[in-house]
Amino acid sequence: MVDRLKEKIAIVVGAGQQPGDTIGNGRAISILFAREGAKVMLVDKNLDAAKDTKSMIEKEGGESFVFEADIVREDDCRKIADKCVEIYGRIDILVNNVGIGEEDKSLVRLSEEIWDKIFDVNLKGMFFTCKYVLPVMEKQEKGSIINISSAAAVSAVRYVAYKISKSGVNSLTHQIAMKYAKNGIRVNAIMPGLMNTSMAIEGIARNTGRSKEEIIKA
Repeated sequence: MVDRLKEKIAIVVGAGQQPGDTIGNGRAISILFAREGAKVMLVDKNLDAAKDTKSMIEKEGGESFVFEADIVREDDCRKIADKCVEIYGRIDILVNNVGIGEEDKSLVRLSEEIWDKIFDVNLKGMFFTCKYVLPVMEKQEKGSIINISSAAAVSAVRYVAYKISKSGVNSLTHQIAMKYAKNGIRVNAIMPGLMNTSMAIEGIARNTGRSKEEIIKA
């Protein structure tokens, strides 16, 4: 199917990816949105990674532009919404795809610094982006927000900060969905399981001592 998102304006936060041989969620979402006719704002802290995604979209004839932002900074998130409205006049779709789990540990071994870092990226950044996109969608009386959570939110896992932060994503999503449904805004969370992404492969290799090549083949 094509053109299901024709002329829609989409922001994908985390549109680049970690280096690796497989494609990440944010890049895949961005490319697929463009294939369906959306104009995609590619947001990432790593500008070069976002530019790589843009090149892939352009090779297929799609439209996108890159924007550098660190979502743990509230002002950066305000600028994301402002820039999209400046260029396109509206925001139809927001995808919050950024998440980290590096250095997470069991409860008694986890430092405050790493706890704060994971929560800042996984939850606070999502709060910031929604905070500034929602008023735009509210004026439009329509819009869709997709928050990438994780099956870890409802599973027994070894490490705590990632799991609890993703549980927070689910709660935030539910809260916003109930509040803004009357304004024509849909808000949903997707909870992927283990996927063949660079981030997942790196994490498994680090935690198990196996090579990345072995994990990919498995």
